[in-house]
Amino acid sequence: MSDVALELASITKRFGRLTALDGASLQAMRGTVHALLGENGAGKTTLMRIAFGMLRPDSGSIAVDGTGRSFASPADAIAVGIGMVHQHFTLVPAMTVAENIALGGRGSFRPAKIRDAILALSERTGLAVDPSARIEDLPAGAQQRVEILKALSRDTRILILDEPTAVLTPTESRELLQKARELVSNGGTAILITHKLRDALEFADDITVLRRGSTVWSGRASEATEETLVAAMLGGERTSTEMQPVTAIATNRNATVLSLENVSVRDDAGVERLRYVTLSVHAGEIVGIAAVEGNGQRELLRVLAGRMRVTSGDVRIPAVVGFIPEDRHRDALIQDFSLRDNVALLGASTRRGVMGWAAIGRQTRELIRDYDVRAPDELTRARSLSGGNQQKLVVGREIEGSQTALVAENPSRGLDVQATAAVHARILAARDAGMAVVIYSSDLDEVLALAERVVVVHAGKVTEPSREYESIGRAMLGLPVS
Repeated sequence: MSDVALELASITKRFGRLTALDGASLQAMRGTVHALLGENGAGKTTLMRIAFGMLRPDSGSIAVDGTGRSFASPADAIAVGIGMVHQHFTLVPAMTVAENIALGGRGSFRPAKIRDAILALSERTGLAVDPSARIEDLPAGAQQRVEILKALSRDTRILILDEPTAVLTPTESRELLQKARELVSNGGTAILITHKLRDALEFADDITVLRRGSTVWSGRASEATEETLVAAMLGGERTSTEMQPVTAIATNRNATVLSLENVSVRDDAGVERLRYVTLSVHAGEIVGIAAVEGNGQRELLRVLAGRMRVTSGDVRIPAVVGFIPEDRHRDALIQDFSLRDNVALLGASTRRGVMGWAAIGRQTRELIRDYDVRAPDELTRARSLSGGNQQKLVVGREIEGSQTALVAENPSRGLDVQATAAVHARILAARDAGMAVVIYSSDLDEVLALAERVVVVHAGKVTEPSREYESIGRAMLGLPVS
């Protein structure tokens, strides 16, 4: 058997006028973790979707264990031991965790057997899920765990991880990456698509860098540094993160813009998700939300954004609140719509009269330019953009379209270092222009870097500890804070 587990050679892939891959190559060895890096839109996910049989290349070749392969579907890739954990969920919302993990398997569906297998896998990996829970009722972090378990439940020898830690806690992220190391210690191979350079340098054996669809660097992780990797990713072409300022808003910076008074929320099952929450956010202020997944922060953000009704209490928010959800595919974009049509969705429920398509087209072109969205034009379908470029469009649409208030949920999810800096600059500019901003991130460092105030959500209740890291951490776990 060849020491090369997976080889993609001279892969080219076009989507209409967009060339996603231009002769890209990657060689992953057995018994190694191989990191795949690149800017948003560099072609990383497209290359791995070809390796998993989701896409067929226009030219180039694929070999598994030294044998040439041609995949007509993911089933062909799974059959030779390739599994993939997707950045964007591929689960069926109406089905349970067990049904989703069993989907595509062989034989009859035996709930008790599947449940036992899932619980055993969860215990072994540290990725806890409830096999009977419906996917549509789970937060993004739990759905990501289901995706990981689904891939690991197959006889996988080559595991592709596409930004799998984006919505996981730091502890869960390390457990997952350690699981990748366990896989390779038994002769398997893991390919890690990530924007976190430190994760690549710490956990990977080899690294490949793509830039604008082509392979520009490949070598041992021990030979690389953060500086050399950034230089390879950007190639000396650094897009400025100094964005045009958000339109100034004539407002009293001390005015209360978002206000909750004794707000409680129960879900459809009658479970209390928020308990008598009182919170105010003022103009020209960024309030950060810190929480461990599943403690009510998802509901709090949607109440503040006007996307969820409360069971009791008083809510006072503007008519239009910009909202950047963590799952852009489910909650922010229609994949088969053009970028222009997606921009037109802003405030769709409140609009009346004839659509001004010419003006919306100009607005979209300005967003493409100002937010560095890598797209040919405003009529490009959202589906053809990388996840990072989709995120930049959503960020631009919500900031520019709201003007008074913004709620952001993991706004830098799936973004590279440069794009993250650009989004942060936009959020800070929105604050400086007088907007009231609420930001939640699973990365506490991101919250602390942006927010003047930090509130913690635990078991549906809100507290406001000091800004010290330890105090916030204890509050997130429900422990006493001195």
